Amino acid sequence: MNLFIRNMVCIRCIMVVQQVFEEIKINYSTYFEEQLNRDYTYMSNLFSEVTGTTLEKYIINQKIERVKELLVYDELTLNEIASELGYSSLAYLSVQFKKVTGLTPAHFKKIKDNKRKPLDQV
Repeated sequence: MNLFIRNMVCIRCIMVVQQVFEEIKINYSTYFEEQLNRDYTYMSNLFSEVTGTTLEKYIINQKIERVKELLVYDELTLNEIASELGYSSLAYLSVQFKKVTGLTPAHFKKIKDNKRKPLDQV
């Protein structure tokens, strides 16, 4: 497959991730297959080859950046953020947040200055 087509598939994957945030409580693999008419495993492997990161990690990083954004806005509780972003529990959100950022959400909220990246830089 030529480089142009591979890059276009990755760009489409990124666009689907951005759309997914509007429909948080979905199965990502099924959603990708429906939106792109391709096998999820194929797209995930291709995405990894082109970007150097897995599609799953990309999605997680995007969600964590959204969590950071919501923490900075300080309008929702952590429980509300977890629910809004489709996490099964606050504990799971906290574990994933710390794994990605090295900080707990509560600690991030205290030191939120200069800790958030624009989504297009993730």
